[in-house]
Amino acid sequence: MAEDSDLEKTEEPTSRRIEQAREKGQVPHSRELSTFLVLIVAGATFWMMGGWFMQRSMAIVKKGFTVEPAVMREPALMLPRLVEISGDALFAFSPLFGLLLLAAVLPPFFLNAWVFSPQALAPDFNRLNPLTGFGRMFSWNSLMELGKAVLKAGLLGGVAAALVWAERDEIFGLLGEPLDAGLVHAGNLVSFSFLIMAATLVLVVAADVPFQLWQYFDKLKMTKEEVKQEMKEMMGDPHVKGRIRSLQMQAARKRMMAAVPTANVVVTNPTHFAVALAYQTGMAAPKVVAKGAGVIALRIREVAHENAVPIMEAPPLARALYKHAELDSEIPSALYSAVAEVLAYIYQLANWRQRGGTYPVPPRDLPVPAELVPEAA
Repeated sequence: MAEDSDLEKTEEPTSRRIEQAREKGQVPHSRELSTFLVLIVAGATFWMMGGWFMQRSMAIVKKGFTVEPAVMREPALMLPRLVEISGDALFAFSPLFGLLLLAAVLPPFFLNAWVFSPQALAPDFNRLNPLTGFGRMFSWNSLMELGKAVLKAGLLGGVAAALVWAERDEIFGLLGEPLDAGLVHAGNLVSFSFLIMAATLVLVVAADVPFQLWQYFDKLKMTKEEVKQEMKEMMGDPHVKGRIRSLQMQAARKRMMAAVPTANVVVTNPTHFAVALAYQTGMAAPKVVAKGAGVIALRIREVAHENAVPIMEAPPLARALYKHAELDSEIPSALYSAVAEVLAYIYQLANWRQRGGTYPVPPRDLPVPAELVPEAA
């Protein structure tokens, strides 16, 4: 049962999954929204500029059917004449064409689906498979599209019938109007009716857009295993990262232990902390070459003992060095005096071992600032 639940797509798509889909050209889209915007813009444009369009159209038609003897006698003038009339028509309807172009490219903006994907342009021969196409014809999505088409046809048909019935007096009144006025009036009637029918599609859009968004994100849903795999790819396998971190720590520990024999002294807590200090002529200040707590502190003391490195118990100084001194870095300036007394004692101890004499007295009450000493462990 657990394996079956892991294979079910119950998880919401991650941002990376959505971005990968966009790179492939898979974005939410609604044909109903595109159709609605194009039709409503066309209807509004005709409603506001219908009279001007009709007048310009009449002028172009009259110009086209006007017979000019010069043009009829010279065939070479016919092509420029056609170009001139075509230019007039293009200029007359250029506002409509511009607005329709804008309406055609706006729908992806509302769905946050503007994307350019070269992968989507690549040929997909699976689409040519007749079995796949036959399956799409009877798919759930095709049934939904069929249902929407039937509803749209019924809705628009009902609105069109209601408009014709409501405007029946004006429609029949066009027969008694002069040609110019009748054409303008007819253009206004057609534009108004077209605009109302297009506006009716907002009901279809209001239902289709949420459905398309739900369907899009539902298709991108992921299984729990896919989510885990993606997290591994993005952040790295935690087991592998843990192993790498462990190996790095082991390597760092080996390098640190290798530096303990070079130390002048190991300051201890005595059991919880150990800090190995080295100082050579030319250094600005003593440097921490190794430090550790617990088992690592024990190992530092063992290596120091094996290599005859002096070990000195100074709990406050050891805790302060462990807390505030960085590995392979100089000690804090606030600890200069305390470390200087320790090193002076170590030099005296080395001199006593070589020459004898009075045994040096270990320093007591080292000048370690209280604010640098953490609580005793």
